[in-house]
Amino acid sequence: MGPVNQTAPSARTTVRRLPDRADYERARVEAVLDEGLVCHVGFVTADGTPAVVPTTYARIDDHLVIHGSPASRMLRSLKDGLDVCVVVTLVDGMVLARSTFHHSMNYRSVVVYGRATEITDLEDKRAALDCLVEHLVPGRTDHARGPNEKELRSTLVLRLPLDEASAKVRTGPPVDDAEDMDLPVWAGVVPVGVAVGAPAPDPDTGPEATVPTHVAGWRRGPVVVAD
Repeated sequence: MGPVNQTAPSARTTVRRLPDRADYERARVEAVLDEGLVCHVGFVTADGTPAVVPTTYARIDDHLVIHGSPASRMLRSLKDGLDVCVVVTLVDGMVLARSTFHHSMNYRSVVVYGRATEITDLEDKRAALDCLVEHLVPGRTDHARGPNEKELRSTLVLRLPLDEASAKVRTGPPVDDAEDMDLPVWAGVVPVGVAVGAPAPDPDTGPEATVPTHVAGWRRGPVVVAD
C-alpha cells in the first residue's frame, strides 16, 4: 500500500500523515464508497458555525448523492455552493500491539472535497433516490413503491463530484518497537465486521408477505441479491 506512481487529485486531498497509507486510485475510492453505509458531511454554515452531520449516501458513477428535507440546514447550506468535506470510514480490525502506544485499527477511509449542486429535474431526482435505496439494500426498489411527485418535490437531493477524492488504508499486524518484541504480551488483530441479524418484520406485515431474498441475504458490500 502506498502512493507509488500515484498523484493526488489536488493539494487538499494529499495524505500528509502516514502518506504510505494513501491510495489515490479511483478504483480504491469507489470500492470504499460502495461498501460504506454512512458518511459524515463537514461544512461551515453561512454564520460561521462548523458542523459535521452523518447521513446516508450513494455513489452514481463519478458523483456522490445525498438527500433530505429542504428544511435541512446542512442541505440548504451546501446547495448554496459552500465547500464541503465528506468522509466515509470502514473499520476492519482492532490492532493490538505489545505496547499501548502502537495500538491501532485496520481501516479503509475516503475523503472527498468539493462543492455540491442540487438535482432539480424530477426524473433525475427519482433515479438518484432509487440509487440511494439500492445502495443500502440492493434489489429493494423492485419490491417497494417508488416516490410520487409530491415526495419528490419535498426532497432535496444534492450531487457532489468525486474530482477531489483520496483513500487511506491500514492493513496487517501491529508494528511494535524492537525492544518490545520479547514482551510476554499477546499481539495481533481482532477482525471487525458487520453482524447481520434475522430480519424483524413490521408488526403490521401480513403473514402472506414472506421475507424476500434481497432482505434475507443482505450483507455489507456492493452485492446484488436476486429474488
